[in-house]
Amino acid sequence: MSRQPVSDDMARIAQTLIEALPYMRRYNGATFVVKYGGHAMGEEELARNFARDVVLLKQVGIHPVVVHGGGPQIRRMLERLRIESAFVDGLRVTDAATVEVVEMVLAGRINKEIVSAIEAAGGKAVGICGKDARLIRARKLTRVRRDPQSHIEQVVDLGFVGEPEMVDRTILDVLAGSEIIPVVAPIGAGPAGETYNINADVAAGAIAAAVQARRLLMLTDVAGVLDGEGRLLPWLTVDQARRLIDQGVVAGGMIPKLETCLQAVEAGVEAATILDGRIPHAILLEIFTEHGIGTQIRARRPPA
Repeated sequence: MSRQPVSDDMARIAQTLIEALPYMRRYNGATFVVKYGGHAMGEEELARNFARDVVLLKQVGIHPVVVHGGGPQIRRMLERLRIESAFVDGLRVTDAATVEVVEMVLAGRINKEIVSAIEAAGGKAVGICGKDARLIRARKLTRVRRDPQSHIEQVVDLGFVGEPEMVDRTILDVLAGSEIIPVVAPIGAGPAGETYNINADVAAGAIAAAVQARRLLMLTDVAGVLDGEGRLLPWLTVDQARRLIDQGVVAGGMIPKLETCLQAVEAGVEAATILDGRIPHAILLEIFTEHGIGTQIRARRPPA
């Protein structure tokens, strides 16, 4: 029987698998929390790639926990229902009518779409939200703003916007011992059972800290953290990251993402990475290659 000659593509595939093998061994049995959102969630092919990547993680012995956002989908539904929204410091002011829509979209349509994508990729998934099994106990989040004319500080009521007060990891531990991948909508329950809308980045960071994840992966629409010249920084220590914030090198929407990563690392997560979810198979490239593709934050400088 004649054999086909080995092509360059076949050789590259073999080399890729060889490069990935030590990382598969290193992370076998580890929990990874993946925050999923942005354009990666909105584009069909990228969504399929994401689902395949998550299924592969599970198949090689890693326990992924997916925490998803859904801001654009919430905005579209509110527009359809003619419910007006206001924002304070990037947070949606969430009244009683709005929080019903938020819960419906996040814990309903989006959550089940991600579950279905994972199932279609050959995995098993279950959709939950922070209200299920007391996963996320939330408290009301407030913001203090200074009036530009009087300079008097005022507390801004954001309505049903919350932040994690406590994460009960029980349900995630149960699922980690099974074939099932948890997909978490960032909805929390208050003391009286009221619903709170939680920023997905913050929810992912809190969950990563609670389960002592080896890695927190924050999929965004940018390459990672950039230096003052616009170049990607492949890694940062906690101290270096805080200096970049203090110096104004990191600004805007990157600050809360980086702060979430810092809090997770300081709470015991081995490493947190901000990476571009628009790159096909971004998760695999970050985890299973020597240099990764995003900005990794650790307590100390990684080994050479």
